[in-house]
Amino acid sequence: LIDAAGEMPFLGPNCYGYVNALDSALLWPDQHGCTLVETGVAILTQSSNIAINLTMQQRGLPIAYTIACGNMAQTSQAQIATSLLDDPRVTAIGLHIEGFSDIAEWAELARKAHKRGVPLIALKVGKSDQAQRATVSHTASLAGSDAGADALLRHLGIGRVYDLPAFLETLMVLHCNGRLDAPTLSSVSCSGGEASLIADLAHDTLMTFPTLTEGQKIELSGALGPMVALSNPLDYNTYIWRDTEAMTRAWLPMTAPHIGMTMLIVDYPHTDASDWFCATDAAIAIREKSGRPVAVVATLPELMPLNIAQKLLAAGVTPLNGLREAVAAAEIASSTVVSFADVPLPASVDRDAIVLNESDAKAALASYGMRVPQQAADVEAAGALVEPFAVKGTGFAHKSEVGAVALNVSHAELAKVVKTMPSECVLIEEMITGSVAEMLIGVVRDPAHGFILTIGAGGVLTEIMQDAISFIVPTRAEVIRAALPRLKTYPLLSGFRGAAAANIDELIEGIMALQSYVIAHADRLEEVEINPMMCTPTHAIAADALIRIAPKGPDL
Repeated sequence: LIDAAGEMPFLGPNCYGYVNALDSALLWPDQHGCTLVETGVAILTQSSNIAINLTMQQRGLPIAYTIACGNMAQTSQAQIATSLLDDPRVTAIGLHIEGFSDIAEWAELARKAHKRGVPLIALKVGKSDQAQRATVSHTASLAGSDAGADALLRHLGIGRVYDLPAFLETLMVLHCNGRLDAPTLSSVSCSGGEASLIADLAHDTLMTFPTLTEGQKIELSGALGPMVALSNPLDYNTYIWRDTEAMTRAWLPMTAPHIGMTMLIVDYPHTDASDWFCATDAAIAIREKSGRPVAVVATLPELMPLNIAQKLLAAGVTPLNGLREAVAAAEIASSTVVSFADVPLPASVDRDAIVLNESDAKAALASYGMRVPQQAADVEAAGALVEPFAVKGTGFAHKSEVGAVALNVSHAELAKVVKTMPSECVLIEEMITGSVAEMLIGVVRDPAHGFILTIGAGGVLTEIMQDAISFIVPTRAEVIRAALPRLKTYPLLSGFRGAAAANIDELIEGIMALQSYVIAHADRLEEVEINPMMCTPTHAIAADALIRIAPKGPDL
């Protein structure tokens, strides 16, 4: 097929084609729900059925392009999306992704989209084992690890959603507003129940509801009177219902410049919605007066009629369906692109790898700037070191489980302890004391996404806490520093309950040293892990290290 096509580009195979709703042009063999639009979002999927279903949405979202990419034998999803960026009528691009192919193409897409100011979002499948198997059988895509996919999307500044409703709602926010300038919300409803619901839904996200300023309180008090408790989220009661001018005066203060988006929670009845026109008109009025992002949010999708959504859209107000989806959409729209400019390090092909012994692994990392403990080759040489010692039997992946680790060993005990080790090869090191936190720092080769750097709780807490953050190599020190507070164990690093804090600068320097080693050995490296990295108030030291790497051959 590729040979027969020559220089002629084609989609698929195993796809339905495309619908261009801007110019009334399509190659599509089945039903679709697109209507002509002047501007709109582009949707690219690896599933034709999902593409059909998305065009049938009744939310008013203007869809400019719908493209089913299929197996992408010749033209990749990233290439198609990159070409769509040349059309100024495209306001945002949503991608349903089963697997990444050429990572450099995705990096080029991200760079061009950022330059053009066109936001990208993705629904990436493959989180479960079942989804990964279905992905392989469906389009022969390599799903890769979900942590790798998540890290790659964040690295490229592509917002990630996890279901189709959130996909559509996020595209709606981006179409109407572009990126939001702050991760802050204000909420307006006539029910305390709705105010509580949306506050709870934002609790585990990056979105916040800032406390009302004194200026806002004065304006709200003048508009609502003494009977209404003033807060954000705001329950304005229904004293002013049906009075559009009063509702506008009351809602307008909630659109302050420090608020990323104001959400007006309004549910419309099934039939005669005339009694609700006051809310629609007030929403349009505060959008016109403030020039700030304003959304009308229905708590349930069936409570936002299409004609109302279309009226709001025409006036620049964002119609949204579902509180959870609205908050998720705002969170993605307000996320900051940090590191998209760094092209991910490509992962080489599989090679037969060996595991370096711990001493050699530490020496290799130390040559790139990693701090490691002082070592001794034998008991006699240990006389020059400072006790206490850590004594380890080498050759075991999990030394503590086979009794191959002894800690707090003195000079007097050293010879006896060495003899009891379940290994002929023994490593003697100065024991690291004064640690305030133990961290895991590791990089693995992920054929689908490149090299994945993981930072998390180390030592015995690694498997218990399941506390980790991941990045694509190469990443930057400032990106890591900004992400560390997301770890559950971060309070230990920052000084928990008055305890000494770890030297974060040293920790980051150690992480960057490990990354330098990875970049230098990317053609052969499978995995490198430090567990634990002992973080003290002065240093960050690799207490244990593992490296799996292919031997250097004549072609390397």
